[in-house]
Amino acid sequence: MNNTELTTLLVPLAAVIAPILAALISRVLVIPLVVFEIALGMAIGPSGLGWVSDSATLDVLSQFGLAALFFMAGNEIDPGILRGRAAGKALGWWGVSAVLALAAGFAIAGRLGEDTEAAIIIAVALTGTALGTIMPMLRDAGLTRTPLGQVISVTGAIGEFAPLVAISVFLSGRQPLAGTLVLVIFLALAAVAFWAARRGPHHWLKRMVSLTLHTSGQFAVRFVLLLLAALVSLAIALGVDFLLGAFTAGMLARAVLQGGDPEEMRVIEAKLDSVVFGFLVPIFFVSTGITFPLTALLGEPETLILLPLMAALMLVVRGVPGWFVAAKGTNASDRRTVALFSATTLPLVIAVTAIGTDHGILDETLAAAMVGAAMLTVMLLPMLALVGRSRGTSQAAAPEAPAGQPYTPSVHE
Repeated sequence: MNNTELTTLLVPLAAVIAPILAALISRVLVIPLVVFEIALGMAIGPSGLGWVSDSATLDVLSQFGLAALFFMAGNEIDPGILRGRAAGKALGWWGVSAVLALAAGFAIAGRLGEDTEAAIIIAVALTGTALGTIMPMLRDAGLTRTPLGQVISVTGAIGEFAPLVAISVFLSGRQPLAGTLVLVIFLALAAVAFWAARRGPHHWLKRMVSLTLHTSGQFAVRFVLLLLAALVSLAIALGVDFLLGAFTAGMLARAVLQGGDPEEMRVIEAKLDSVVFGFLVPIFFVSTGITFPLTALLGEPETLILLPLMAALMLVVRGVPGWFVAAKGTNASDRRTVALFSATTLPLVIAVTAIGTDHGILDETLAAAMVGAAMLTVMLLPMLALVGRSRGTSQAAAPEAPAGQPYTPSVHE
């Protein structure tokens, strides 16, 4: 069999084996599913058995998976809760993370003889939270309906959105002022779309959703995927990072479908979960394992030392501010959970290091150390965050709804 045939067979096989291994290991130790997907990718890739190598087709599917992951992260967020005091507090503490990250980024870049752009890439990578990755973990742990889950969601939303803005401003290839102007244009167009989505009840849309929900038409799923394609295309056309378009598309899809029959919304969300987490996202994580330059990283002892250092920095830069995001009176156990989930990252690190290596800004082994450190956060931090927790219990204060509006749980819950 040639490489293409092996890729076609082995990547889906790895995606199927991963949840089986996770279920077996869960009897002893709870390890996030993505860890198995990445590990199996390494096993079949050039760093392991060498059965599968990177290809144009796999790269395209992987990019689709990454966009879908950020889309689902945006789809978890009700824009209303981002106008509350909790969101302002989370944004303020993200600012603290950004200051810490810049200090660390310039220190590491200076030590390694890298330039300012490398320092910015390192800083952006340190400030992210993998909301799309941790939300399934929160659902599995029964935390999404709890006040603690909502604090983590708001903190994660800021930790996902703010770094994407930083990428679009500082790493778009433009001067920061030009990057900011283009970003403002994109956000203005997105705001118009949100305004149009909230203008009326959209009876025609609801009728089409109801008529095709259980048929091969599947209008709701097709419409949502069209929104994803449209916002990603708009972002690319404007020179904004495509992941910002994907994240915004997720929020827009939620706004468009809001107000429909709750049972139908649950069915739609289940179908989207099936498409995204059953197909696209596993390909992304398996592909990440396949393309991860483990051999090169192990061959550079000095760079290998950066792996635990970067993991520790991710914990400090996002975890310490995350500790203080919860309201006063929150117990130490809940603060620990928020801090550890806030410091969990990976997709953003993969995306930003890819920008750095593609433009010759980052050395490949340094990028590998950063991605490897992010893998460690996914492997260890959620597990530590949930140690000693009863399912679905917390004392953390929930994020405040905008004035005059009650808090409404996500349809994912």
